[in-house]
Amino acid sequence: MPMKVLVATEKPFAAVAVDGIRKVVEAAGYELELLEKYTSKDQLIDAVSTADALIVRSDKIDNAVFDAAPRLKVVVRAGAGYDNIDLESATAHGVCVENTPGQNSNAVAELVFGMAVMAARNMYDGTSGTELKDKSIGIHAFGQVGRNVARIAQGFGMNVSALDPYCPDEVMTGAGVQPCHDIKSLYSGNTYVSLHIPATPETRASVGYDLVTLMPHKGILINTARKEVIDEPGLCRALEERPDLKYVADIRPDCADDMLARFPGRVFFTPKKMGAQTAEANINAGIAAARQSVAFLRDGIDRFRVNRK
Repeated sequence: MPMKVLVATEKPFAAVAVDGIRKVVEAAGYELELLEKYTSKDQLIDAVSTADALIVRSDKIDNAVFDAAPRLKVVVRAGAGYDNIDLESATAHGVCVENTPGQNSNAVAELVFGMAVMAARNMYDGTSGTELKDKSIGIHAFGQVGRNVARIAQGFGMNVSALDPYCPDEVMTGAGVQPCHDIKSLYSGNTYVSLHIPATPETRASVGYDLVTLMPHKGILINTARKEVIDEPGLCRALEERPDLKYVADIRPDCADDMLARFPGRVFFTPKKMGAQTAEANINAGIAAARQSVAFLRDGIDRFRVNRK
């Protein structure tokens, strides 16, 4: 019986991406099964019961899924973030979890500037806005997305700085970016701040009143990371006290309706997470996930593992 790779996606890959995934999987001699637009957890649990590898997008993979998958060896998240996967449960079940860093990075970075321009132009309400040229942008985390943000910002003629304790200064300076070593300085020194931190115990609810109110006059906070990194009550308090501030996000906060009602023209949220929603990113991440699944099943390669062995 050939090994089976299951692609389980509530939000399906584009057809061309699925074709690419199929070619990679079948060329390795494995079977591909698709579970697209599923509507219940039971459907996922049933499908994963015979899978050796699982490819997902933002689908929630928890202990119940791992319990139902005795053959499962690897889960690959087609994208950078992986907080939708229970890593402790995966490790306990002997399952490798990987992500596909960099495949969606340009798509997310371009969205940052789509929202930055919109916010700078007052949400296109017909009034005079401002230009990005000669403005300052601080990048909170200088990973793959952050580096693409820096590249695009320089094309706009912006002054770029970044904070990332895990990134050497020389990497930033080599990219023409000013290293910042203090989080308060990042926020107080930049009219725009773009968030790219993951949702971890250390970062959850870490961006709120104290940081946002440090931003200069007419500051704009852009979030294409995770909603969990925002202290929503604190952000609302900052927006209440500082009517010059704006918040735009690729993640609809829990208090979105309240914020939209209280701060009209100053907040914007995409209807669903759109950062990786481009044809190119969809294809790149899907095919990368297929290649990594095959590499693990065939050769035990786990270069992009994110959980413990």
